[in-house]
Amino acid sequence: MGVKNSILFLVFLVTVSSCGVKKYIPEGESLYTGSELVLDADLPKRELSTLENDLEPLIQPDPNGKILGVRFGLWAHYKGSKENPGFINRFLKKRFGEKPVYLSNVQPERTGNILTNRLENKGHFFALDKYEVLEKGKFSRIRYSLQFGEAYRLETLELLGDSLGIIQEIAKDLDKTILKKGTKLDLDLMKNERERIDSQLKSKGYYNFNADLLIFEADTNHYDDRKFDLYLRLKSNTPVKSTYPYTIKNINVFPNYAINADPTDPDTVTVNGIDIIQEGEVFKPHLLEQYILFNEETKYNPGTSRLTSNRLSSIGNFRYVNITFDETDTVRLEDGTYPLNARILLSPLSKRALRAEIQGVTKSNSFVGPALLLSFQNRNLFHGGELLSLTAKFGYEQQILAGDREGLRSIEVGLQGSLIFPRVIFPGPVNNRFQYSIPKTKISTGFEYQNRTDLYVLNSYNASFGYLWNVNRFVYHEFNPISLSVVNLARTTPRFEEILNSNPFLRRSFEQQFISGMNYTFNFNQLVDTEKKNAIFFATTVDFAGNLFRGINTILDSENPGSVFGLEYAQYVKGEIDLRYYHKFTQEKVFVTRLFAGLGVPLGNSVSLPFVKQFFAGGPRSVRAFRIRSLGPGTFLPEGFGTGGFFDQAGDMRLEGNMEFRFPFNKYLKGAFFADAGNVWLYNENDALPGGRISSKWLEELGIGAGFGLRIDIQLFVLRFDLALPVRKPWEPENERWLESFNFGDGDWRRQNLILNFAIGYPF
Repeated sequence: MGVKNSILFLVFLVTVSSCGVKKYIPEGESLYTGSELVLDADLPKRELSTLENDLEPLIQPDPNGKILGVRFGLWAHYKGSKENPGFINRFLKKRFGEKPVYLSNVQPERTGNILTNRLENKGHFFALDKYEVLEKGKFSRIRYSLQFGEAYRLETLELLGDSLGIIQEIAKDLDKTILKKGTKLDLDLMKNERERIDSQLKSKGYYNFNADLLIFEADTNHYDDRKFDLYLRLKSNTPVKSTYPYTIKNINVFPNYAINADPTDPDTVTVNGIDIIQEGEVFKPHLLEQYILFNEETKYNPGTSRLTSNRLSSIGNFRYVNITFDETDTVRLEDGTYPLNARILLSPLSKRALRAEIQGVTKSNSFVGPALLLSFQNRNLFHGGELLSLTAKFGYEQQILAGDREGLRSIEVGLQGSLIFPRVIFPGPVNNRFQYSIPKTKISTGFEYQNRTDLYVLNSYNASFGYLWNVNRFVYHEFNPISLSVVNLARTTPRFEEILNSNPFLRRSFEQQFISGMNYTFNFNQLVDTEKKNAIFFATTVDFAGNLFRGINTILDSENPGSVFGLEYAQYVKGEIDLRYYHKFTQEKVFVTRLFAGLGVPLGNSVSLPFVKQFFAGGPRSVRAFRIRSLGPGTFLPEGFGTGGFFDQAGDMRLEGNMEFRFPFNKYLKGAFFADAGNVWLYNENDALPGGRISSKWLEELGIGAGFGLRIDIQLFVLRFDLALPVRKPWEPENERWLESFNFGDGDWRRQNLILNFAIGYPF
């Protein structure tokens, strides 16, 4: 089927669906298909666009939804509402059905009043509204027209009652006001200004103040044109206590708090004026005190309290953290402030936990299978919030969706242990330099046995020492100054030896058994703000290995500078960036773009990156129109898609771009259209992989694909099925790389071009 025929077929489906809905619309009713908003005002284009964005959400109700121009939900409702609809139609109505929205359900007069009221709240008074019903057969739209003039603009802002201390405090920060000269008479801006002042006063100790105690009064009498003066004052019934700051007098911390369970014989230890009250030693007082940012005789500050709560929660030892403040006296202190007591209630989690899990594992290299995990945790190991974790794993995996390439099988057995200290283990006091959360120190070590049946047995050992911390809720850092791994290729089969002999670079990547270096990771993640319409995720990792040993061997004039402790070590510099942009049309309709770039430069005696550090392209989390590790490097194409190609098709650098539009069918079923492009390349020439090295023609060597995906999203996990089609194959001759026609009726064509990806979770 050619491109033209496919488009005609899609148009046919849309037309048939539209007609199918039309015949169900009752006599005397007209299906409401939406609205149009016309703003008639002599205003700048940008200002009109902002007003339009504010007004359009007020137009209700929403019409029945469409998917690719098809009112599928409405059609499902009609089909399921017939007499004797049958099981399938009842199911479609229940899962996807939408009740029809008729013109009789719309109240245009009421909507017009709501629109003019919103304009008044934005400073545009005396607006005129009208509406017009646009009928087309059984379907109707409504056009709303609003005619209005320029908004009223602020000329002066004045504080009233400046003899009061609280008004003087407001005046000190009035230069930070959002109500500048020329600002509209905007109700939302005035609300925001009251909240700004409330936050400013709270940070100075005004515990009992709130934004509702402030009132604005606008006066237009002094001007002939659309200007106004604005006066800010306290309400006349403002309580006296709301106009004075509060000072913290006592701080009590309960590290083992439980509701309705008072300690029978508590001990109190005072550290820097903070009373730690506990029965026995649940948490070492001198360590717990470091997480508390406010002290006695300091003024109340909710920001400091929130940061303290964040720091205590980040320990990971408490089920919940509750900080309360209690007024202790109605008489002001000598400094004119009221006294306040602070109580910090910490409810600890269970100290020990043992868990067994049976998992269904899916990996980016298309290995899937069952795994048994046994894990043990000991929280608060040394009474300082330390977390000891031990995990044992046994798994069997089979590579699926490998196409013509034979799927590999794998048996994995591993043991991993880690010890996390909720503070910095470092010579010198550095904890107090971090406000949002104190960095954690992590020590980890582990062993893994991997048996790729019919190929090799690999034993690997790892150890690391590093720090991880959040600067705020968006920014995360991780720095591992010590990162060690030893890889031992314990056994190989003749079949795998043949693969290694055909590619000396691959053999070298397995022979370099020792990887020693350091790495750093930075994440900036705005996705934690679920209300943000345009969010960015940025991550970068830098990895150095072997450079220290190389320098030491050079200084010592070693006879074998490429080895240490009798092991050949890898030397390289590797970095990667992952940049994503999320634009939300609605909470569930999201357009996502992603750019990934990675580069590893082998140094010294290394001619390529170690195999475990190499990049690959293709698969469910990469370019989905190509099977796992079937893309690249460059224009290289293995002679046969056998097991050897799985190891050959990797590189030292990777470039990838993705676009995806996500939308819902219903609460649990989501859809997506996507397009991907990318490839991997070699840094050095490898005769065994012709065309694999990066060149000036890299742009022409990108594999490109597009497709459609279904996702079953039940919050706990997401099952993802992505069907993709390669649009450009980089290994083909230069003038034959682009796909020119579709032959869906040909079985061989479908097997070569339609790639189904299965994975758990979204690709990015």
